[in-house]
Amino acid sequence: MVSAIVYQLTKDLTEEEIKKAGFDTYFVDHTTGVYPIAASGAAFSADTFSVAGDALTDLHEDLAAEQKARTTYDNILRFCGDDYDVRDPIRFLREREIVHYQRFGEALRIATDNLDSRNFYAFNPEFDKPKKRR
Repeated sequence: MVSAIVYQLTKDLTEEEIKKAGFDTYFVDHTTGVYPIAASGAAFSADTFSVAGDALTDLHEDLAAEQKARTTYDNILRFCGDDYDVRDPIRFLREREIVHYQRFGEALRIATDNLDSRNFYAFNPEFDKPKKRR
């Protein structure tokens, strides 16, 4: 969605405006096409997703990802001024990140409430199952 907003804002730029905005190196490779990259220039990759196969680890990773996305949206809102075609969708996305964060927090609480509270950080609940007695 953010890439689509960037496209919407840049599709009618002149060559001079592209150069002045520092958008020329991106433009050379992608014109004004939607190509998701970080502000640092790193292209989007599935490498950004982290899965450990441990419910507690993965829920903490999910919580962190939601907070990072919220921070990104906060920063976009600081720079976009009064352009409501940008502000409104970004505010929506930011609100969605907050709700996701809350739901992942609830899931983490449920997961930890159902584990042995004396050592739930001492094993992987997805792998280290309690031994069955014979």
